Amino acid sequence: MSAAHDKGDGGGGGGEGIDRQRPYFDALYAASDDPYALRERWYEARKRAVLLAALPQARYRKVYEPGCGIGELTLALSHRCDELLASDFSAHAVDIARKRTAAVANVRVAQHALPMDWPRDAGRFDLIVLSELGYFLDRRDMQRVAECCRDSLEPDGTLVACDWRPDFAQRSLSTKEVHGVLADLGLARLALHEEDDFVLQVWARDGRSVAEREGIR
Repeated sequence: MSAAHDKGDGGGGGGEGIDRQRPYFDALYAASDDPYALRERWYEARKRAVLLAALPQARYRKVYEPGCGIGELTLALSHRCDELLASDFSAHAVDIARKRTAAVANVRVAQHALPMDWPRDAGRFDLIVLSELGYFLDRRDMQRVAECCRDSLEPDGTLVACDWRPDFAQRSLSTKEVHGVLADLGLARLALHEEDDFVLQVWARDGRSVAEREGIR
């Protein structure tokens, strides 16, 4: 598949914070096509399984997954939706993810630097997944990404954030700050999963539990 850029019409401006990370990610993906060992580590496979199990719906119509990296979570999400737009700001990651998903008909991979390239022209999504993304943004850009999530989420939509908790050199924000910005959107929280390594939260416009949605209670 082509590695040509596929950008949305964007939210206008911003993106300077994440752009400062470009040399780090260029070096990372130049050294390896799986720099975080997403295909090898049980930690990563288990984290994906926890995220997928936390989704309140069995299937979604249209999903947006920014910060998709090499596309491992993308592949897993593709089995739970009709249409999936995945993106990353790294051209190297986009190229790898496109090759990984080339045979998956319901997946499209684009190069987006958030918030400026948020895909507003793609319409609304009923699932948005922000996995290991927000802490690379500065506070202003994270706030704008949160606003894009709010504006792009369907009335029955789900918003997920999953993030590494320990500190590291490339952070711009703490995971607590990232999740606080998203919590301030005022969506109902359906799930909170906390471990020493990562935290996962699920919010939705529909605040009913899975059991309530299925009429069990």
